[in-house]
Amino acid sequence: MLLLIDNYDSFVYNLARYFEELGVEVEVVRNDAMSVEEVIGRSPEAIVLSPGPCGPDNAGISIELVREVGGGFH
Repeated sequence: MLLLIDNYDSFVYNLARYFEELGVEVEVVRNDAMSVEEVIGRSPEAIVLSPGPCGPDNAGISIELVREVGGGFH
C-alpha cells in the first residue's frame, strides 16, 4: 500500500488516481489526521507527500515524517 499524505492541495486526488491506474493500492491521509507513529505502524510500502499551498508551518506531520523515515523504514 502506498500512503499519500495530503498537504491540503487538490492535486492529491490526481496523484492518487495516477497511482491507482498503475495498479497501486493508495490510501490518502490528511497531514494532520494521524501521527508519525501511526504512519509507521501501517507499514506502507511507500509514502508520497503531496504538494501543498502553504509553508512548513502548515505541513502537519510531513516534515517530521521525512526526518523519521527519510532514509527508509527501520
